[in-house]
Amino acid sequence: MPASLRPPPPDPRSIHGALRAGLTALILSVAAGGALAQTAATAPAGAPAPDPAAGPAEAAPKPFPLTDSGRLLATGGVSQVEGAAGGGLVPWAVIAGYGTRDAVGASVHDTGIFLRDYSLNSVGAALGFYDRLELSYDHIFFDTRSTGRLLGLGKGFTFDENILGAKVRLLGDAVYDQDSWLPQLGLGLQYKRTDDTAILKSVGAHTNDGTDFYLAATKLLLEQSLLLNATLRATRANQLGILGFGGPKSNGYKPEFEGSAAFLFSRELALGAEYRTKPSNLSFREENAYDLFLAYFFTKNVALTLAYVDLGAIATRNNENGAYLSLQIGF
Repeated sequence: MPASLRPPPPDPRSIHGALRAGLTALILSVAAGGALAQTAATAPAGAPAPDPAAGPAEAAPKPFPLTDSGRLLATGGVSQVEGAAGGGLVPWAVIAGYGTRDAVGASVHDTGIFLRDYSLNSVGAALGFYDRLELSYDHIFFDTRSTGRLLGLGKGFTFDENILGAKVRLLGDAVYDQDSWLPQLGLGLQYKRTDDTAILKSVGAHTNDGTDFYLAATKLLLEQSLLLNATLRATRANQLGILGFGGPKSNGYKPEFEGSAAFLFSRELALGAEYRTKPSNLSFREENAYDLFLAYFFTKNVALTLAYVDLGAIATRNNENGAYLSLQIGF
């Protein structure tokens, strides 16, 4: 790559540190809010009974009236790598958090994917409004590690991608519509922007930003302890948008399929798999991705996901597979 096109390497430690500090503060506030929301409705043990002679007591105002964490455990999914509620690779039709139709919910996550030649870190937050609308933000750090030197970028060069997401539940209820085969349907979008425009141009990407649109259908079969999801995505993104959008092979939107299936051993433990097709717009091929995951929901406030993930070929490097680890905190 010509030296004129190569930007000065950012300091990923300072950027990463600032975002992690902000995420830590957000995690603490979300966890505190969720704990208070769950205990607000429960009277303390040993509280004195009301005195009938005193007449009717004035109702005390409820703290955190917009939060209730009233949905069933695990029904908000986990945090998808691009920030939406769903599985690890695939967004589902469910809305982030555990807020019911009368309340709001929220979640924050920190996800790491450790591949053979690269590593990816995703940090973000999502808000769910009345089990109807979801808004999310995610930041992806894609570290080229020692491969960056072989690609002419410099050892440890890191791509930064920002993702703004929105999702609306169109109809159906994945959990409570057990007498119907109709799934919950969600319509979403993800606006993505990656820095380092000069580098993206040099690999053939047409632009450094773009928007994905998707329609997800999610169904939880309680009697069979089975969750099924199918998502149709329209996208121009190269490697989730990390390498820009469009390329010499194609610059238009392509329909891509994404699917998830999970078996619930209990209310806390789920074992599943996902598959995601991806377009191949650049001169070097891009392959489909899949994962095998194990998710454990300790409470409605804390969930941990461990997975084996295979992202296929990435920028001339083949067989990019490895471990996936994600911590989610919310209410």
